[in-house]
Amino acid sequence: MIDTELVRKVANLARLELTPDEESTFTTQLGDILDYVEQLNKLDVTNVEPTTRAIDVINITRPDQLQPYTERDAILECAPAQEGDFFKVPKILNAD
Repeated sequence: MIDTELVRKVANLARLELTPDEESTFTTQLGDILDYVEQLNKLDVTNVEPTTRAIDVINITRPDQLQPYTERDAILECAPAQEGDFFKVPKILNAD
């Protein structure tokens, strides 16, 4: 059972300053939470497989498909700089 003294101790460990009203509220709330967990502990879950979600999640994205692009010249024309059939970009590696 949770009492006010235990709530004060936990608040102190968490470096929280609680008012007397907050101590009373948290005492009740934490007690309710622990009572609920105790109810869950009584359930028979021997045939229940562990899961991370309550429902199955399906990826709805399409798979990537490599497709040739016939307008290569149009793409290169949009580049700020090009060298032959390639984009020309600034050197980013240090020579050291």
